[in-house]
Amino acid sequence: MNKPIRRWMVFLVCIAFAGQLLVGCSAKSQGVKTDRSDKKQLKIGFTIDTLVLERWTRDRDVFTAVAQELGAQVDVQNANNNLEKQKKQIEDFIAQKMDVIVIVAVDSYGLTEEVDKAKSEGIRVISYDRLIQGTKTDLYITVDNESVGEEMGMTMLEKLPDGGNIVMICGPESDANSQDVAKGFEKMIKDSNLNVVKKTSVSSWKPETGFQAVNEALAELEEVDGVMCGNDAIAGYVIKALSEKQMAGKVVVTGQDADLEACQRIVEGTQAMTVYKPIERLAKVAAKCAVKLANGEQIVGKDIGENSVKTTDDGKDVPYWGLPPIAVTKENMDSVIIDLGFHLHDEVYLNVSEESRD
Repeated sequence: MNKPIRRWMVFLVCIAFAGQLLVGCSAKSQGVKTDRSDKKQLKIGFTIDTLVLERWTRDRDVFTAVAQELGAQVDVQNANNNLEKQKKQIEDFIAQKMDVIVIVAVDSYGLTEEVDKAKSEGIRVISYDRLIQGTKTDLYITVDNESVGEEMGMTMLEKLPDGGNIVMICGPESDANSQDVAKGFEKMIKDSNLNVVKKTSVSSWKPETGFQAVNEALAELEEVDGVMCGNDAIAGYVIKALSEKQMAGKVVVTGQDADLEACQRIVEGTQAMTVYKPIERLAKVAAKCAVKLANGEQIVGKDIGENSVKTTDDGKDVPYWGLPPIAVTKENMDSVIIDLGFHLHDEVYLNVSEESRD
């Protein structure tokens, strides 16, 4: 083979080899670039005791939207008021190595072992709305529940200035918040001429439990002037029972959550008040705190204040962020609920004629 041909072949081999090097380097450089741009996908598990109630669907939607905007993936699970199911959901979240687990507890006293296990695996845990007892979660975020009860008590004092018989239909005893609401209510009416003639706690947050509870009270008592309800869903069934006895609108009924149907009942005159909780703000703050915890950031002092703590029944101080509630009546329905965009005007006043709105 002559020298020009040999040189030409060597030249071609060199070009091919150089091309392979360029391709390899390009692939490696692309790989390096991808590695640098790829951030760890933050994973948040969110287990909610029930999604039957309107209130919790709002929390879920806002929390998920904000967390996703901040780069986190959210897995929402519905426990359907079943403690064992919620325990299993938390176990699954632990197995999936979630960065943070957010819990609306079915039973505030029944999740100690699961929370402790998550914490031992380095997973941060948030008590959402209900403080989990027997352990120390990384954050408790809620609305001030004693204030909720105080607002209900204030309404009773205003609507029944001459005194009267009150029935308290509280939430489940397994929900620590129910106890705080009842505590606030009883504190507010303590030195008044109002009498709590019956106090009961429903077995679960299923709204129909309110129907049975008030019927039992009406069967036992000669006179009922007011019914304090654990939430608006229970209040709805209480008013249904009162309607069957032609007592709706004559008995002062209070609730909480500002559900649409409750707001409708208020402008119609069958429910005296509800308590509005700034749910969107609550869920937004919870999502932001969850992402910060997932990133290993500090939230105490920066986001919720150095001295903001709630103490569990067994003496553990948990970082706490609470929002003040707002009592909603017929008089401030527009300024609180409609002007803030919580419900639409036409939805709230759906069953009320224009002539009777003033």
